[in-house]
Amino acid sequence: MSDHGATRSAISHPTPSSAWSVLSPATGLLVVVSGPSGAGKDSVITRARELGCPLHFVPTVTSRPPRPNEVNGRDYHFVTAEQFQALIAAGEFLEWALVYGEYKGNLRADVRAALAAGHHVALRVDVQGARTIRRLAPAAILVFVTPASRTELEQRLRRRRTESEEALARRLQIAQEEMLALPEFDYVIVNRDGELDAAARRLTAIVAAEECRVHPRQVTL
Repeated sequence: MSDHGATRSAISHPTPSSAWSVLSPATGLLVVVSGPSGAGKDSVITRARELGCPLHFVPTVTSRPPRPNEVNGRDYHFVTAEQFQALIAAGEFLEWALVYGEYKGNLRADVRAALAAGHHVALRVDVQGARTIRRLAPAAILVFVTPASRTELEQRLRRRRTESEEALARRLQIAQEEMLALPEFDYVIVNRDGELDAAARRLTAIVAAEECRVHPRQVTL
């Protein structure tokens, strides 16, 4: 009896005020969506939001030209290489990289403002960028999006018709290397051809599960 009582008394309990505070986290979640080029990161995020996932999308800044149907300020912030380099020099980026000869990065101020407003922020980055964010913000949620197979990835890249055979081979080789980073992530979503809604629902489920954590992730940047 005495042992049982000692165990009970040793358990620390939250005060009423601290218990209620768990229900109102100070900031939103930082959801980092990464994976090989052609995995469908943009499509999964966009479809998840269309299905009601409460993700605030922060467009990446890039020096590459827009692809068909891409809109400046919605899909990306399109800038020149010189403008991007000026932002680097000013220390404006949370993370940035030179990817396939073009700059890509996410502005620290945009991410901070959205998190402070209580939004769940979705960032679409490459594997290198995900590693950088995990180092700067250990509480970030890292989600790896991948096709079901290398063959499926190659078919998607070919459908784009934006790369030469040499460039395509390079992307596939880099994708093979990026797959090795999978164990560094918190979650994986297999985005199979023709099953975009299923992949989007998995991302929505990840966000919902994180919202239910008793000890919510608190992101500081």
